[in-house]
Amino acid sequence: MPVVIVDGQEIEIGADERLNCIEAARRAGKEIPHYCWHPGLSVVASCRMCLIETGQRDAATGKVSMVPKLVPGCQTPVKDGTVIVTESDLVKESRARVEEALLIDHPIDCPICDKAGECLLQDYHFEHGQAERRADLHAFTSRRRDVGPTVTLFVDRCIMCTRCVRFTREVSGEAELMVTSRGAKEEIDVFPGFPLDNKLAGNVVDLCPVGALGDKDFLYQQRVWFLKREANVCGGCAAGCSIHTEHNQDTVYRIKPRENMHVNKWWICDEGRYGWHHLHDPARLLEAGRRELTTSRHATPEFKAVEWSDVVTRLRDDLKAAGRLAVAVSPMLTVEEAWMLCAVARSIDPQAYLAVGHVPSTAADETFPGGFTIRGEKCPNRLGVAGVIALFDAAVHTWTDLVAHVREGHADAAWITAGYPTDPTSTPWIDAETAAAFAELKCLVVQDLFDSPLAKHATWRLPAAGFAERAGTWVNVAHRAQSFDKAIRAPAGVWPEGRLFWNMLGRRGLYDAVAVRHQIAESSATFAALAGEMPATGVDLRLQQLAST
Repeated sequence: MPVVIVDGQEIEIGADERLNCIEAARRAGKEIPHYCWHPGLSVVASCRMCLIETGQRDAATGKVSMVPKLVPGCQTPVKDGTVIVTESDLVKESRARVEEALLIDHPIDCPICDKAGECLLQDYHFEHGQAERRADLHAFTSRRRDVGPTVTLFVDRCIMCTRCVRFTREVSGEAELMVTSRGAKEEIDVFPGFPLDNKLAGNVVDLCPVGALGDKDFLYQQRVWFLKREANVCGGCAAGCSIHTEHNQDTVYRIKPRENMHVNKWWICDEGRYGWHHLHDPARLLEAGRRELTTSRHATPEFKAVEWSDVVTRLRDDLKAAGRLAVAVSPMLTVEEAWMLCAVARSIDPQAYLAVGHVPSTAADETFPGGFTIRGEKCPNRLGVAGVIALFDAAVHTWTDLVAHVREGHADAAWITAGYPTDPTSTPWIDAETAAAFAELKCLVVQDLFDSPLAKHATWRLPAAGFAERAGTWVNVAHRAQSFDKAIRAPAGVWPEGRLFWNMLGRRGLYDAVAVRHQIAESSATFAALAGEMPATGVDLRLQQLAST
């Protein structure tokens, strides 16, 4: 195996691996500071922060020959015998000078900068910078310029790493950003008439190592040191991008991508980045309600609030008394919630008709030059729900099948789980004509985030949890299962679906998604890979099945 020596420490690398000095040093636990380099972008070696000493060890004699000058670690590949020195006096002096040059005309507006607390310029200054500032301080503010509907540019904060420019050219493919002028007058700007308005635009804010690019949605909302971060999965489409949900006091403030080379690499789309606001929409359903018996099924419904402890027993009694049950298992539910719902349904009616709930979709998949794909299927767990239903019924029915089943009079009651993030200002997930098919049922349970035409016919109207308020496992379009914990608590008055199903199954204590997942894995070859400790990047269920056979 090829060996690389980092500050005297030998590390092995793969024979076919192509690493630069920054990546090799990380293997040894050494972080080489850098601004312009990013593993998902081309190498320009412009910031010079990653300058290091390198050399080559002779395999026969062991003698080391050093390169007589510092080289950029991002642009220098390693091979067998490469020697890397990251902590010499010469390297430290170089870093201090680079930091000084970047800060000499940088705005001193850290107290009002959104990047404060996660700014590489700050961090590197304290770790690698000069002990004192040798230039005169000139108080001034940074010029602010809109570059697109979601991103604002603080011009004077920019250190010209050009990450954002390369991203728009190489990953999103729109190339809206460019470098204007030359030398000390260089600036980032958009081409005239072409604002930064692509579906991946928000990623440039994550890429910016300083406070030059600001997210308008997050600007001046929170200090980053107040935010808590939870590893989560985006529920916006079937891609199932790995994300971090950042929140404070049960309020989400921003969504950021979480690196997962199997799913989304380093990026997320703007639809997922800004698709969390429905969680705090005042129009959300926030209490369980049962239709007043005096209310006509064709009149405007009036729902009487019911305590959740009563819902557990009364809901079961109503469905059992109604007769034949049909259940739509929403693809917004987790694998664990779907399994418990099917178990509850079959405990009420052993022949309950189980179907995958409505699968929202908008258009065909959209793939960008960098390989990132936004899926047209706008739900995170269709495959997971279908796999769960297959454990209870060999025939996996669709939403269309369930609607036809009800229209043909084969059901007396229905339980429709939804949870689609469509607020009242947008088109409901179900139209009035389809909802009318459920009008004559003896008992209809509708579990959703917002009111909809279907709720007009409901006997029970139950609130649902949002993506950041639930824990469990989703299986994306590539059959990769990812488990996650809830980031925030559901609003007061809302029981997440898992908690309700857990109680209806008569289980004691608090809902435990891990226990349910292990139970499913132990009884199913399809989900057997979920039995162990779930890696942060998830597991490929198809590969695991092939390995087991």
